[in-house]
Amino acid sequence: MSGPWLRRLASAAATLGAAALALAATVTPAAADVGSSPVSQTTVVGVHNTYNQPAFPYLANALDTGTSMIELDTWTDVFGDYWKVSHDNPFGNANNCVNAAKPADIYTGSANKDLGSCLDDVKYWLASHTPSGPLTIKIELKQGFEANSGMGPAQLDALINNHLGSLVYRPNDLLNNTYPTLDAAAKANAWPTRSALAGKVIIYVIPGTVELGNPFDTLHTDVEYATYLKNLAAAGKTSQATIFPSVLGAASGDPRTQYSDTSIRPWFIVFDGDAATYVNGIDTSWYDTNHYLLTMTDAQNVAPTLSDTAPSLADAQARVALLASKHATIVSNDWTGLPAVLSEALPRG
Repeated sequence: MSGPWLRRLASAAATLGAAALALAATVTPAAADVGSSPVSQTTVVGVHNTYNQPAFPYLANALDTGTSMIELDTWTDVFGDYWKVSHDNPFGNANNCVNAAKPADIYTGSANKDLGSCLDDVKYWLASHTPSGPLTIKIELKQGFEANSGMGPAQLDALINNHLGSLVYRPNDLLNNTYPTLDAAAKANAWPTRSALAGKVIIYVIPGTVELGNPFDTLHTDVEYATYLKNLAAAGKTSQATIFPSVLGAASGDPRTQYSDTSIRPWFIVFDGDAATYVNGIDTSWYDTNHYLLTMTDAQNVAPTLSDTAPSLADAQARVALLASKHATIVSNDWTGLPAVLSEALPRG
């Protein structure tokens, strides 16, 4: 080969090498930094109604996808004094949770167990796996609490403490004997990194559809738990709390202004609402700036709409990337057959 051809080949090789290095410089650090970033600065993916047995025979199968959030619809049973898990059956359990007593049990046995069993499935799955970050459990209290019948916030905390114990990352952990409210802690970005919370569980609750449609229910889950948490803080007992109350529904500005009791507003730092509504005209950078956690639901409905259950891998990944750029911390969907998407963790914003 003549000298000019050799020089051209060397020049082309140098150009390609430089391009590869430039690509590595832009891609590799972002991927590497996700684990070392606070959970408030990352975007992960979750599965809506994860307890749905047709989608996953066992709750453990859902966790195997790498999802960072599971959702459990929960009903109070004041006669049996236990918490049922089902979508629309208030009288019985209809789910993929089993009565596990050890890690080997989570893929076997009969399903349709109560909330405590679902939490045990999570506990034993975590005992036999090494996740890269925390698992968020979203609990929709379909008909709300029944505190007057012994099924209020304190009793739900007791159940979670009994089944998950030290695995739970609590409001008190974020306060860390340093901040007077969750709002102050979030604004200081006191959140631990994803890697520091690997194997931990973050739990938040939202009001349920039945509760919201009940004209006789004037004390909804969000207000009830936030008030309970505020009172625990006043008594120096926030360590008892296992749950972060959340504001439900996408809205412009600070949606906490809906609460007439201004004293509970600083106890809301988790928000949950429709992705398309957030994307169409709401300045979601406010959530990112204040390091609040923001779940965007029904990711498929952002224009252009995607399949509810089975979009292409490329379209699903692009949608997660879009919502990450729009400051979501959790992107919720029903894409149960796309573990490559459900296991994603991206920089937020």
